[in-house]
Amino acid sequence: MSALATHMPRTLIADDQPDVLAALRLLLKGAGFQTEAADSPNAVLAAIKKRQFDVVLIDLNYARDTTSGEEGLDLISRIQGEDDSLPIVVMTAWGTVDLAVEAMRRGVCDFVQKPWENSHLLQVLRAQVEQGRARRQLKQRASQRRTTRLTLRRELAEARLIQERLMATTDVDLENVVLSSTWRVAGTVGGDYLAAFPIGPDRAALCIADVAGKGLPAALLMSNMQAALKSAASENVTPGELCTQLNKLLNANLPLNRFITCFYGLLDLRRRLLQFTNAGHTPALLVRGSGRVVRLNTGGCVLGAFADSTYQQGEIDLYSGDRLVLFTDGVTEVRNKSGEEFGEPRLRQLLTREHHRAAADLQQMVMARVNEFCAGHFEDDAALMVLEVK
Repeated sequence: MSALATHMPRTLIADDQPDVLAALRLLLKGAGFQTEAADSPNAVLAAIKKRQFDVVLIDLNYARDTTSGEEGLDLISRIQGEDDSLPIVVMTAWGTVDLAVEAMRRGVCDFVQKPWENSHLLQVLRAQVEQGRARRQLKQRASQRRTTRLTLRRELAEARLIQERLMATTDVDLENVVLSSTWRVAGTVGGDYLAAFPIGPDRAALCIADVAGKGLPAALLMSNMQAALKSAASENVTPGELCTQLNKLLNANLPLNRFITCFYGLLDLRRRLLQFTNAGHTPALLVRGSGRVVRLNTGGCVLGAFADSTYQQGEIDLYSGDRLVLFTDGVTEVRNKSGEEFGEPRLRQLLTREHHRAAADLQQMVMARVNEFCAGHFEDDAALMVLEVK
């Protein structure tokens, strides 16, 4: 069943001759069209502003001009300015090829000469109604898609701000240490997470994590990870115990084939002692004052993959001049134009050579070198935290 059968086309007829208007209205009404008449360009425009029509059938000549068609051509342009999806069919008792071409150029869909042949005129109008409705549907869908994209863009921008606030470490004031961190996503939001926050008077939690995947799904999973971590972290819960708790929770809630890598450390600020567990994450690098690099990889498998996973923990003393560097694989797995990875060995060499820098300076320098290496093209999210021991 055609659209015409389910909805009577609303047709605007414009002519300055009353008998022509009457004849056309009678013809179209008998053919199932709703009609409205207008006898001047101003009346046409007023009607179009008031309601929507499926097609407009207009004469090119009115009282002001009966020979050139200029008044009708001007009306065509003005109709297009009001509704560029409204089909326009022109009727005139005379016509030239040049006039027809100009009318078509201004937006006319078809051209019928007077006296008209009824069946041909009805055929033209029905065809234009169908095409006009199709154009309007496409236009409406395009508008809906634009609205959806704008809404999504705003929501993603807000989600990014939320993520940035969740990972802010610049306002963390810890005794005997200085922190500096950065976070860069491949898209608008991402699945990397880093945090540093005090637990009790003399301890602080350090964490960096990475969800398998990128974008909004990874960001949603990471927000769950963040909430679970903040809820479970305590000075009385060791890193191994905390990772075991997180693993059971995530295993019960993560979708199939999703997991999270995580490095979690509990730092005793007074004793300068770090307890840590590495749950399948890229090992943190502890750069000694001498420039020697120690990889902190004690722990277990990724979080969420197996319900019964258990986690060991390591313990290491920190000394004045040490730098602790936590990072996600988005830092070391970036590639240059030749396809070569930046890699952990290059990062370790860089840290050994530049370990004397302050936390903020070292963090910025590392990310600058990584960005230069990949020419700013990050295929994965990247996070980096540098802790300087005073």
